[in-house]
Amino acid sequence: MQPVIIIGAGLAGWTTARELRKLDATSPVLLITADSGDFYAKPSLSNAFAQGRSPAQLVNTPAAKMVETQNVTLLAHTRVQSIDPARRVVTTSRGEFAYRDLVLATGAQAIRVPLAGDAAGSVLSVNSLQDFSVFHARLAGTASSQNHSKHIVIMGAGLIGCEFANDLVGAGYQVSVVDPAERPLAALLPAQAGEQLRTALAGLGVTWHFGSTVRAVDHHTDQSGPALQVSLSNGAKVHADIVLSAIGLRADTALAQAAGLACERGIVVDTALQTSAPHIYALGDGAQYASAGGRTLPFVMPLMSAARALAATLAGQRTELAFPLMPVTIKTPALPIVIAAPAPSVAGQWASGEPGLWQFRGADERQHGFVLAGKHTARRGEQSKLVQA
Repeated sequence: MQPVIIIGAGLAGWTTARELRKLDATSPVLLITADSGDFYAKPSLSNAFAQGRSPAQLVNTPAAKMVETQNVTLLAHTRVQSIDPARRVVTTSRGEFAYRDLVLATGAQAIRVPLAGDAAGSVLSVNSLQDFSVFHARLAGTASSQNHSKHIVIMGAGLIGCEFANDLVGAGYQVSVVDPAERPLAALLPAQAGEQLRTALAGLGVTWHFGSTVRAVDHHTDQSGPALQVSLSNGAKVHADIVLSAIGLRADTALAQAAGLACERGIVVDTALQTSAPHIYALGDGAQYASAGGRTLPFVMPLMSAARALAATLAGQRTELAFPLMPVTIKTPALPIVIAAPAPSVAGQWASGEPGLWQFRGADERQHGFVLAGKHTARRGEQSKLVQA
């Protein structure tokens, strides 16, 4: 019997394997990953410093234990080189493997913009546990004077950038954030909510550089020793120990595109998560969901719903994915935020009926989304019912 092959051992890959095992205890499952296969929650990467957690402490379950409990075969540290949909074969750095069904849980890659300067190559991104390990080691090994804490410049004031800013400043580091927008989370939050987050993080010590971008990163030496000089598009120069790029993610579609699968913003899947090729499915950060109006959804809740539906399909019962309302929690303790964004196709505007609560009203006068801040985050159930009504 040919196995179900899952490419990727992130949350999407392991959750699919776990959900499938609830329905099918015997069909062979082969999970192939370029990393160790250890199970961890990717959202924990952006709030580990304030908790004093090391990379090893972020591993929830070692790969060997996952293999045992989920009854799968794991090929760790193995690169998938190509997919042949006609032969139903994947070619890897360890040979060819035939599949009954193939699941692409290849995730997303950090977006990197070209930068000038002789230290541009030292800019880091954190999109995996391995990335976090590099960042953690660099931060621990970076020289800094006894009178000054280490300074991190973060490129991007989106969700990940703000979470890292809060985490790092809470751990005692100096943090500056650079973004071309006028305020943090400009693409997600109503203006007033964004300003409240800006003020809350500034109160902890975060320095904002809005309306600007990083143009160059150069090596520099100051009184503390070797450092970096960050040149901004507005002419300002900021000295830093580390530059962290957090300007967004792009679905990893390289394998799928090379195999001739339909790809746009992500790997295009139908409402049952099937790609344009039979017996090949996709989910997670790399998928573009028909069930979400052709959007990518790089969040945990959509992934969990998708994994349950896909497991049922793989177990023999084709299941259409219907996403529930999925509010997103932004991990900024300075100002906790929960957002249920309206669908991009819905016309309307944000309105605030009371401090800490914003509702998105459509042209039909119905509520299509909400933002809760501070103590009002406890009202997500109440507001969710209003959106679903």
